Amino acid sequence: MRLLVTRPQPEGEETAARLRAHGHDALVAPLLRIEPAPDADIGAGPWSGIIMTSRNAARAIERHPRFAELRRLPAFAVGRRTAAAARSAGFSDVQSADGDADDLVRLILARHPAVAGRLLYLAGVDRAADVAGELRNAGLSADTVAIYRAIAAGEFPAAVRTALAACELDGVLHLSRRSAETYLACARRDALLDRALLPKQYCLSAQVAEPLIAAGARNVAVAPRPVETALIELLTP
Repeated sequence: MRLLVTRPQPEGEETAARLRAHGHDALVAPLLRIEPAPDADIGAGPWSGIIMTSRNAARAIERHPRFAELRRLPAFAVGRRTAAAARSAGFSDVQSADGDADDLVRLILARHPAVAGRLLYLAGVDRAADVAGELRNAGLSADTVAIYRAIAAGEFPAAVRTALAACELDGVLHLSRRSAETYLACARRDALLDRALLPKQYCLSAQVAEPLIAAGARNVAVAPRPVETALIELLTP
């Protein structure tokens, strides 16, 4: 199968390498560019723990002037790859929920007593889940700080326009709602929406699939679990 991977780099190329290992032809076209916010105001604290739902958070906080004090805190990560990025950045006490945002909230509630103090959620400007809000509703103290932002592409790369116009793609992988929305916006800009919706749309979750279905996509597959391995498993006959 010839597949389009739309996620930001370096994750886009990592996903493409896994697809190629399964015998697929993967075209990488990052539709989002991640920008850290090293000047983000994280507040006075004190903090009792760090929450991360993306590897981008770990990379961004590593550039922050107050990273040295934060790296000593326990960190809660949504999944194994985010946990690995946190450890690579310098966090030594890292726990992974090995799932999605709901799993992360459950992990924190089970492992972090309310009396322990305030938690700091390092998030993106655009986010699908309100982890800090869920924790506050459960009685914990948690604040959100946007430590990175995703900048949407204004148009498709030439190779993607050519592939779509020629109906050469068998599928498109969408790992975030924002990237799916950007895919649709670029398709509309290039008057390629009908052809952009023809390939099978492989989505990490139902939330990711929503804008594609609303736009008219008829061939949509949703991963049974919101992890990349489950998404790639959809490609296996």
